[in-house]
This record gives sequence, C-alpha cells and structure tokens, in this order.
Amino acid sequence: MGARRSGREAALQMLFQLEASGVTPAQAIELFWRTFEDADPEGRAYADTIVGGVGENLAAIDQRVTAASQNWRLERMSRVDRNLLRLGTWELMFRADVPRAVVLDEAVELAKAFGTDESSAFVNGVLDRIATDLGRKDADR
Repeated sequence: MGARRSGREAALQMLFQLEASGVTPAQAIELFWRTFEDADPEGRAYADTIVGGVGENLAAIDQRVTAASQNWRLERMSRVDRNLLRLGTWELMFRADVPRAVVLDEAVELAKAFGTDESSAFVNGVLDRIATDLGRKDADR
C-alpha cells in the first residue's frame, strides 16, 4: 500500500473519531497514532495533513458537499460517507498536485472497504460533481 493510500485510510479513521467524539483535530491525530502504533508510518504525514486541513476548512468543505449532494443533507449521510466526502473534497479543493481521477478512485476504494454497498457509487457521484464545480480536470481531458 502506498503512503498516500495508507494516509487516506488513517485520515478517514481519524475524521470518523473526530466527529464521533468531538475532540479537536490535534487530539484525534495524537490519539490515533498512540492507539495504532503499528499503523503505516509512511502515510502518517499525509494523514495528519488531511485531518488538519479538513478541520481548518470544515465549513467550506461541508458547504461544497451539501451543494453537490442533491436531496441529501449531511446529517442523513452515513458517517463513513460524510467523512469520505470531506476527505475527497479537501483534496479536490486544496491539493492540485493530486489528479482528479486519483481523488475519486481512492475515495471509491475506501468506500468499498468501509462503507455500505451503495457508498462507492454515492461518493463517486458527489465527488465527481464537486470536481466539476471546482473546474478540476485530468490532464488528458
């Protein structure tokens, strides 16, 4: 598993914990790495960057997700789907170095691993719309 992929997986777990427990992003990061000492250390920096970035920009990220997810309020989404959308939206908004297709593919794979049977299609559709709204295109498009 690559460093960014393992970082995204750790970040998803931290974002889930952050929302469930109400701790700060810094507390979620510290608790995760203390609890999962054997987690892939190569992904740590990227995971920490994602969690900090989502925490700092949560209102803007949630606004994008809400606008793109017609007929779905944030509160109605599963916690996994909501936090995958936050993670992917943060990458689309703030990481121009990560191609659109990679953001979507990675989010879909995490949705398949951690979400419901419908999660991957839902996450893909919402993130695709957010990417389009942001004007994010792959180099070959």
